[in-house]
This record gives sequence, C-alpha cells and structure tokens, in this order.
Amino acid sequence: MRVTIVGSGYVGLVTGTCLANTGNEVTCLDLDAKRVEILRRGECPIFEPGLTELMNRNAQAGRLRFTGEPADAYRDAQVIFICVGTPTGADGSSDISAVERVALDIASALEEHLPSDHPLIVVKSTVPVGTTQRVGDLIRERTGTPCSIADNPEFLKEGDAISDFQKPDRVVCGVEDDRGRRLLETLYAPYVNQANPCLFMDIPSAEMIKYASNAMLACRISFINEMAILCDRYGADISQVREGMCADRRIGREFLNAGLGYGGSCFPKDTLAVIEMGRKVDRPSVLNEAVHEVNQAQRRWFLDTILSTMGPDLSGLRIGVWGLAFKPRTDDIREAPALDIIRGLLEAGATVTGYDPVAMDNVRELDIPMEFGRDLYHTASQADALVICTEWSEFRSPDLKRLRNNMKSPLIFDGRNMWEPEDMAAMGFVYRCIGRPQVEPTAVNS
Repeated sequence: MRVTIVGSGYVGLVTGTCLANTGNEVTCLDLDAKRVEILRRGECPIFEPGLTELMNRNAQAGRLRFTGEPADAYRDAQVIFICVGTPTGADGSSDISAVERVALDIASALEEHLPSDHPLIVVKSTVPVGTTQRVGDLIRERTGTPCSIADNPEFLKEGDAISDFQKPDRVVCGVEDDRGRRLLETLYAPYVNQANPCLFMDIPSAEMIKYASNAMLACRISFINEMAILCDRYGADISQVREGMCADRRIGREFLNAGLGYGGSCFPKDTLAVIEMGRKVDRPSVLNEAVHEVNQAQRRWFLDTILSTMGPDLSGLRIGVWGLAFKPRTDDIREAPALDIIRGLLEAGATVTGYDPVAMDNVRELDIPMEFGRDLYHTASQADALVICTEWSEFRSPDLKRLRNNMKSPLIFDGRNMWEPEDMAAMGFVYRCIGRPQVEPTAVNS
C-alpha cells in the first residue's frame, strides 16, 4: 500500500518505519528541511532504541523515503496519516492548528488529483474529540474530490515504541465508512490477531479512548504516590503495600511504582486536555484535576524532603543527580521531574552536577546553570548528596563501595526506590527513598 506520513516526529517516524517494514511504500513528509536532510543521511533525530537501524534498513530497501515537498509526498497516496504535534496551550487545551494546516494542504492536493482515487485521511495525532470531523469538514469545504476520514490514536511508550507498534495490545480505529475500515484492516493485518484485535468504532469514541487510557494510567501513578506519602507518615513500607495490592488480579501490577510522578509528552498533556474538555462542557473533571495536582506535588514533596534533611540553605554544597530524562530509554526531558528538582536545588544555593546516558545534550540546550558529569562516579565525586531521578538500568548495580568513597558525604535521596534500605544502610549510606522506613547506616570500613 502507498502510505504518506505527514510529520516526522516521534509518532510519524515510528509509524512510517514500522509500516514500511511490512512491505508498504512509505513517504514521510516534513516541512523542516534540516530534519529531512538528517533523515536522508540515515540519522535519526530522536532517541528510540532500534528505530535508527529499522529506519535505515527500510530506506535502503526503497520502502521508506523522506521529502519536504507536499506534491511529491501526496502523489499516488492511498492512505495519508496526520502525525503532527498538538502542543498544550496555557489553558491546558490542545493546539490543533498544525492539524488544520495539514488538512488544508491535503485539500489542495486532492483538488490537483495528486493522491490516488478516494484516499483515506487518518488523524493519528492526539486530538480533542471532534477534531477528526473538523479535518473532514475543512477538506470537503474546499474540494469535491472524494476521500474518507478516520482516527487512529497511537499508544506508543517511549523506549518501547517499536515493540508497541509491532505487537500492540489493540489497534483502535474510528471510521466513517466501510472503505476506511477495509484499508485500515489491510494495513494493520500483520500486527493484530484474535488476542490483540483491531477495534473499529465511531470516530469520537476513538478520539476519547486515547485520553481515557492515558488519564487512567496517570491516575494509577498519582494514586500509588499518594499512598507512598501516607506510608512515609505512618511507618509503613510502600513496597510491601504494593505487593499486597498487586496480588489482587483486579488491580494488577502496571503503573503502580512509587516515585517522582509522571512526565514526558503524553500523560501531562492528555490529563490537562481532559480537564479542559470538562471545563468546556461545564462538567469539571474533578478526579483528573486531583491526579494532576498530586503529580505536581510529588516532586515538590521530594524536594522538601531533601531540604528538610540538608537544610534550606545549600550554599557551598555539591549535589549529584543521576537521571535527567523523564523515564529510562529515552532522551525526552519534557516535564521531567529531574528538572524541577534541579531548579529547586539551585535556588537553594547548591552546585548541581547531573548525568544521564542520553539526555544531557537536550538539557544543555535549556541553559540551566548546572554542571554535567562524565559518568556515574564523576557525577558523585565529592558530592554532599546524590539524588536519583531516573531509573536507568546502569544505575541499578553500581560499585557501592566506590560510590561511597567518591562522595564527600554518603547521603542518597532515591526518587525511584531502586535499592533496598537495609542493603544501603549496611554499606554505610544514609538512604532516603519514597514511602519506605528509614534504616540507620552501619559503620563500615573503607
């Protein structure tokens, strides 16, 4: 099938690359000439494990190409995916202006008869309910050339996007006619089966599913963090509480790990969008408002824990920070808890050295007055405290003896509960984590 992807950001690149990998002829359109040139050189502008290799394999096979010319991209296209950004505005609403501009460009292409007969226009960007119909209206107001519209929300986890696309829990498709359904059934046939189905429904329901799904996952994260703070106050252990909860099959284990809360581009944005949708119809989304408030308060609570332990004035003190991305296996720093923690430490007068396996270049662009470590141990060298903000795999089994000897003071604040308090105490660390009882350190020999 001949597929055009409009927008070569995270969703567009993953979608285009994976569709090309099952034999489709895919053209990715992006108006950023610099990005197109980078992609043509075989370089991936985003960090996603496995994406660069898969992208280059399909480009070399002639199934995947990149262009900045709309006429080139739309020519002979049977299916056109809209994968452009919908950033959050100051009021929490999604800015769909980029989606609307693409709709107008598609209308022009249809008027010039560039796509194949009766193409399918698929909105894959995360958009408020009613946007896909808006796209259809904008196109049909400007051309009589027939087309179908559909909504096909993405459910890609950063760090596992290739696997998520190729082995989805489900594929959600909101369609308006049988033609759109048949095309999407054909396109997604390699990825679905009876256990992992392609779900067809009306377009508004498909649009709402994306928001409802992310809002539920965000709710679970805020819930477990609120329980962790209660455990901290009452002397309970959130890890044991979690085990008891998750043994209930109705609850399950996913997204119930106490930590610094959610970040990134999806959960914060989509939770705010749900809140704004409620305001627009005079039906406040009280639960989602609380989820957002708990999430933002979690990072403030963790910072307060550091300041209450070390004192409100950190002048003259050096603090190392492990992890800058909002989660492991990505370089995404959008809404990353680490950045709020770092800014709070700097405001208190500390000198901060941060380290992340892949996200440091992105943080450098923010001009935050901090230093950057070469590796784990350099970051902790002569530190008065170490703060863990992201649970990268390489952080899980460091040489603790070397770490303790590198630090000026063996004080660790673990925002991801990576280690056992008893083990850290036995190594001589003052170890403060989230929702777990403190264990006093044991004197150890160097």
